[in-house]
Amino acid sequence: MYARCGSLFNAKKVFDKMPQRNIVSYNALISAFSRDSNHGFLSLKLFALMGTQGLTPNGSTFSSSLQACCLLEDWFMGSLIHGQSVKHGFFNDVFVQTSLLGMYSNCGDLESANKVFGCVVQKDAVLWNSMIFGNLKNEKLEEGVLLFGKLVRHGIVPTEFTYSMILNACGKLGDCRWGQVIHAQVIVLNVLADLPLQNALLDMYCSCGDTETGFNVFNKIENPDLVSWNSMISGYAENGEGADAMNLFLQLVGVFLPKPDEYTFAAVISATSAFSATCYGKPLHAQVLKVGSERSVFIGTTLLSMYLKNGDIESAEQVFNMIEGKDVVLWTEMIMGHSRLGGGESAIKLFSMMCHEGYKIDSFALSGALSACADLATLNQGEMIHTQTVKRGCDAEISVCGSLVHMYAKNGDLHAARSIFSQVSNPDLKCWNSMLGGYSQHGMAEEAMIIFAKILVNGQRPDQVTFLSLLSACSHSGLVEEGKLLWSHIKKNDVIPGPKHYSCMVSLLSRAGLLDEAEELIIKSTYSKDHLELWRTLLSSCVNKRNLKIGVRAAEEILQLEPEDSATHILLSNLYAAAGRWEAVAEMRRKISGLMIEKDPGLSWIEGKK
Repeated sequence: MYARCGSLFNAKKVFDKMPQRNIVSYNALISAFSRDSNHGFLSLKLFALMGTQGLTPNGSTFSSSLQACCLLEDWFMGSLIHGQSVKHGFFNDVFVQTSLLGMYSNCGDLESANKVFGCVVQKDAVLWNSMIFGNLKNEKLEEGVLLFGKLVRHGIVPTEFTYSMILNACGKLGDCRWGQVIHAQVIVLNVLADLPLQNALLDMYCSCGDTETGFNVFNKIENPDLVSWNSMISGYAENGEGADAMNLFLQLVGVFLPKPDEYTFAAVISATSAFSATCYGKPLHAQVLKVGSERSVFIGTTLLSMYLKNGDIESAEQVFNMIEGKDVVLWTEMIMGHSRLGGGESAIKLFSMMCHEGYKIDSFALSGALSACADLATLNQGEMIHTQTVKRGCDAEISVCGSLVHMYAKNGDLHAARSIFSQVSNPDLKCWNSMLGGYSQHGMAEEAMIIFAKILVNGQRPDQVTFLSLLSACSHSGLVEEGKLLWSHIKKNDVIPGPKHYSCMVSLLSRAGLLDEAEELIIKSTYSKDHLELWRTLLSSCVNKRNLKIGVRAAEEILQLEPEDSATHILLSNLYAAAGRWEAVAEMRRKISGLMIEKDPGLSWIEGKK
């Protein structure tokens, strides 16, 4: 009675006072302990004690003991009990087989689980579910979905739990088509869609990017629980629909139950981090403080990320300092945020503090620190962090290799960059781009083009970073035809060129004297009014090439938006002088004097060799 009611202490007390214990009393206590993760080891102790008392275990004993092994993930003890079940003739017991499947699957031994599954003659839905669950738990998602197909072909009727598992797998795989097939089957077979199944449907559609259908499912849930709300808000967050996530969050706050938890806050803060912190982030932060969750590491990480995305390092540091139980993710987010915002020195300082306080440094933290060393051009510190990557066994990870290549290339050590790059068996695009950027930075256009050819041969799809490095290399080396070819590649690869891409191309064409083409490129771009630097580049080249016609048009475009731009007035004056238009030169110089031009001094610093 005590065991069934969950009162394990009283059950053990009664068991210990029994003058004679039989198989029934042992099984009752073993079963009770096997369902509690804190007492699962006592089940195994009782199982061993039975043998010393001359009692022979039965199917219930083996099933419960195997459940305890499953809970404790004790493969060794589970395999021993498996042998004992065979020895005593209970292997064909369906409950023992189901427990064996669960134990092996939970311990990650799918090979043994498959062998057990193959030995079962009459497989019911519970056994199939156990096998499917084992595959999904061990990230064998496609295998789990295939097993579901076999289950249906064998005429087994799937349970609500079966459908929920497969829908979750479809969501993780991003396979909306299969998810829709399962959804249709649920409707056609008139399956009683309980709340977990409805939540699985909702999560599947949101994970596949179809938040519209996901919201339709959400609206049909009669009494959505917090899992339902969180799934929908997270769906909006993952698909960049911050405003919808915020609206839904406000609806949740307006209902009496359920109340938002840390997952709700984390999801909505993440969803709105792309917007101004004043509009969404700070009011949400105030809500977090109101409910007393400001010290949550989970919420803290999303708040930190939100402030860093908004460039608000001061608020990010306040959040960071408030959290006592900092984890690796929080430290890494802070390091990478500082590095991304140009605070390289702070990023390296944080990395040193993280090491000093004994945190387990992961590849993301190392990559962030190496990026900071690349931006600061501090080779000595970069080399010290390189030793840390080797010491911690992260030097073979592709993300770290890419950061190492980038760091050495930015610091001018192309030999070291090439050496590391050559050791990567299957480099990703970031790694290729790092090597490509190194060649581009040092004006090695031919080597950069060779890397580009290898990127294409290896089946990688070039991105904006790839093309920017290549165009920069071509611009500095005057490779006009190669630059034009790359520009056509950009269009073929559906890459949207940004202002920096246009700047490189305008510079390349202008330096080559193709001023008409450069002007046409600017006019056709979407940046002709927002990025006046493009016109300034063209104007500067017009001065060098003495092209008054195009130069004046370029100057007019700039002065329309910035009529007091001193640099443009000076360039225009020089252009008139080159064309021998001295009256215009005198007029421009009067305007320049009126602007009271003051040139700011430039500052620079370098790392000295010791």
